[in-house]
Amino acid sequence: MQVTHQATHQVTQLDPRFVTKTMHAYLDYPVAASLITLPFILGLGSSTPAAKWLAVVTGVAAIILTFFTGHKTGVIRILPLSFHVPADALVGIVFVAGPFVLAFTGLDAWYYW
Repeated sequence: MQVTHQATHQVTQLDPRFVTKTMHAYLDYPVAASLITLPFILGLGSSTPAAKWLAVVTGVAAIILTFFTGHKTGVIRILPLSFHVPADALVGIVFVAGPFVLAFTGLDAWYYW
């Protein structure tokens, strides 16, 4: 005797992005804090002071941006995520190009790459 069992399964669709909107929201503040503190902890700025202050200023800007972004951790939600994400991409481009353009060497350069 053969018994057939049918179960109903709810199909859950996974988000194909590596970092979801929720993850992004919760990562913004700690990443910004690390951008502000790590240059001092690591002693950046030996090749030029800009190597230290580029990250610090970016971290402060990231906190302000996150504070005003319309996602879970935004406080005053006036900026759409569609503005926030390109700003993050611009930071990535600046961090890759910065060591070349500003002549960072050693750890100062490696920090940004």
